[in-house]
Amino acid sequence: MSGTSDALESVPGLHRINHYQEGVVTRTQLRGLGVSWDHVRAQLAARRWTLATRDVVLLHNGPVTEPARRWIAVLSAQGTVAIGSWSALSMRGLTGWTRPGIHIVVARGARPPRVPAVVVHESRRPAPEDIRPFLGLPVHTAQRAAVDAAAWQRHPRTAVGLLAATVQQGLATTDELFEQLDRVGAVRFRSIMRTSLVDIAGGSQSLAEIDFIRFCRERDLPAPERQARRKDSQGRQRYLDAEWRLRDGRRLVVEVDGIGHSDPDRWYEDLLRTAELDASRRDIVVRVPAGAVRLEPDRVYDILRHHLGPAGHEDSA
Repeated sequence: MSGTSDALESVPGLHRINHYQEGVVTRTQLRGLGVSWDHVRAQLAARRWTLATRDVVLLHNGPVTEPARRWIAVLSAQGTVAIGSWSALSMRGLTGWTRPGIHIVVARGARPPRVPAVVVHESRRPAPEDIRPFLGLPVHTAQRAAVDAAAWQRHPRTAVGLLAATVQQGLATTDELFEQLDRVGAVRFRSIMRTSLVDIAGGSQSLAEIDFIRFCRERDLPAPERQARRKDSQGRQRYLDAEWRLRDGRRLVVEVDGIGHSDPDRWYEDLLRTAELDASRRDIVVRVPAGAVRLEPDRVYDILRHHLGPAGHEDSA
């Protein structure tokens, strides 16, 4: 950023904008501060500043950071604009669902200039009420971002998994997602998203669990208790994927293992967790690979029916 400080200090107010907007400023803002375009051209010619787009200037000549790129994306667009979908969810704390690029949402028909690493989505529903300031930027709420991102997926399972992760990680409630779906109207996967939100509200915390609950429903198996709270042999609170109370007083506990459980550390912890639960009660604990529910449903059904028996269960606790 050599030579930048003098240029900034010589214009009252520019240093503050530089700090607040990560070194990104528009031509309109510069004009408002009394900076002529001749002055801007001189800074660009001296390679102290950088032209990001036709109307947006970077007030230094160094690398473009991710925060600065967000400001470039937003300030380059006209009208209602927000950082949305995957980018909004990431900014608001969603982990495990990162996607490349900075995703912005503009009104349908808007034509913002192309900016490297910026993905533009046009929406017929700009809905300013869905925008909340975040780090000074216009950013969609988690529920709006989640519904948008889910509806823009190619596969419904990805859409459902994203909604489950959004709720599980505490970014939005199922009620907020239901309300957003009602307001958004006809979007892709709307029906399956609504059905899955019912499962999530009932206790399913992951896509694997949602698949399992749907499997039980389709096979006329009794509905299990989901995310049942239990204390292990050490007195710690545990949450179980699915649990049935059997007539002989025991409980059938099913843990649905998604791909994440194949991680060595996760596998190690899961085995100890199961052992601690076994030590606390005379339970039947069954671990089911999530993929088996889809790939070998008959086999999974036979396993569950064997343990449940033809009438060997009571109503869920």
